[in-house]
Amino acid sequence: TFTDMAAPQLTSRVEIIVSCKNLPDRDVMSKSDPMCVLFMKTPTSTHEFGRTECIQNTLNPQFNHKFQVDFCFEERQVVIFRLYDVDSSRAALQDHDFLGELETTVGELVSRRQYEAALTKTGSTKKSLIILTCLELQECKLIANFRVEGVKLDKKDFFGKSDPFLEIYQPMDEIQTESEVPRVRSWVLVHRTEFIKKNLNPKWAPFSIPLNRLCRGNRQLLLRFDCHDYDSDGSHDFIGSFYSSLESLEQEVARSRSAQRTLISKKKKSAGTIVFSQIGIETIDSFVDYIQGGTELHFTVAIDFTGSNGDPRDPRSLHHVSADGRPNQYELAIISVGEIVQDYDSDKQFPGLGFGALLPPMFSGVQDAFSLTLQPENPYCAGMPGLLAAYRSCIRAVRLYGPTNFSPVINHVASMAAAHQTGAQYFVLLIITDGIITDFEKTKQAIIKASFLPMSIIIVGVGDEDFSAMEELDSDDKRLRCGSMIAERDSFLCVASFRVAALIAAGMPWRRRYWRSFRIRCASG
Repeated sequence: TFTDMAAPQLTSRVEIIVSCKNLPDRDVMSKSDPMCVLFMKTPTSTHEFGRTECIQNTLNPQFNHKFQVDFCFEERQVVIFRLYDVDSSRAALQDHDFLGELETTVGELVSRRQYEAALTKTGSTKKSLIILTCLELQECKLIANFRVEGVKLDKKDFFGKSDPFLEIYQPMDEIQTESEVPRVRSWVLVHRTEFIKKNLNPKWAPFSIPLNRLCRGNRQLLLRFDCHDYDSDGSHDFIGSFYSSLESLEQEVARSRSAQRTLISKKKKSAGTIVFSQIGIETIDSFVDYIQGGTELHFTVAIDFTGSNGDPRDPRSLHHVSADGRPNQYELAIISVGEIVQDYDSDKQFPGLGFGALLPPMFSGVQDAFSLTLQPENPYCAGMPGLLAAYRSCIRAVRLYGPTNFSPVINHVASMAAAHQTGAQYFVLLIITDGIITDFEKTKQAIIKASFLPMSIIIVGVGDEDFSAMEELDSDDKRLRCGSMIAERDSFLCVASFRVAALIAAGMPWRRRYWRSFRIRCASG
């Protein structure tokens, strides 16, 4: 009977891919540099969900970054896509030119699969379009690792060599042969490499793509590979393209140690060769896999005790401890992150650190990494109550001073992580601060070194300071660099303004022999 049947799954995860046509041009000497920002709208508030990358000098962007959203059939989930012309490296949206927006629902996108609509509030008489492609993400723990290079690519620049980059597209339809290409309704950008300057034999950086994103988990799906010559004005020259399935490339690499495909130009001539020197399929374990396998999270909090927080006796101070027990912003951050992490820490003994203060009894010499218990031999606090009690006791005992140095506390936790690289332990450092980092370069170096360890770092900014400079440390789109040092992975998250609605433990896999990393994700709103 009907009542005996299993109820359908009413929640699923979807990926939203964004492209636009004919955007307004806000720049005088060049075209706009568009970025798309997704907002979630509820009856009581509207909060930012995420941002795409910025694409320079184009009015017809195809964004590489995708938005992953949980679709709930029984809820009306209103979303707003807002386009901006990026004018600086600052994170604040008011510092960029607004290009237009579209308000719709996740349900509308799911039902249409590909939705094209006109942007509103563009301030222009011309019609600007946004194209939203919505695909359900199938459960898949497989990821494809690529090493790709070009050989003897066509020269497109009159006075120099080409600056090539490669794009991978998947079809909206299920096709497996080139004869089926004409019936494809549209192609969706899956991945875009960096461009290599003045090189007809480029070797692009290795990259990885989850199989559910690359080919919807179907290795026989025919993909399209396009190669272009990068131009700074956005008018990239087409070099050539070819079609192939992941399965075909895999099999050829297994047989011959590489797979070669000829690029075909618009004139139907050879435009060079693309060589796949490596295609490896790897299983990525999830956060649940690691926790159920015995991995424990170790949570450490580091608190900013610099003078810019204000006198704790003043109710306006960020460190003011209220007589009625209301938590201040530092306590809210500790509670919000700590309540999530404590479930995965069996002994619930949390080290608490401070920095930037003068300590009793002498109050001489700034301490860059001291114990909240003021007992160097015993920095551990018993659970969340113990951690909050140690903080409240410490704030009454120390003198706020400065400077705002992050590298000592990062290096302190990194030394513990370095001693536990078997996969059984993972370390999470929460730094709560009200100010701009003083030792910025040393902090970058410390974060890069920590990226090779089983460790993640969260920085939460409290108060009204401008934290946009810290966004440089959050390397979602490219790995953090400092001189010749390059981060192994993105192990850092910056929450520029602390208005936390929820914190979600999310797996962030990284291929390493004994361990993989996890990141605590903050959804602000």
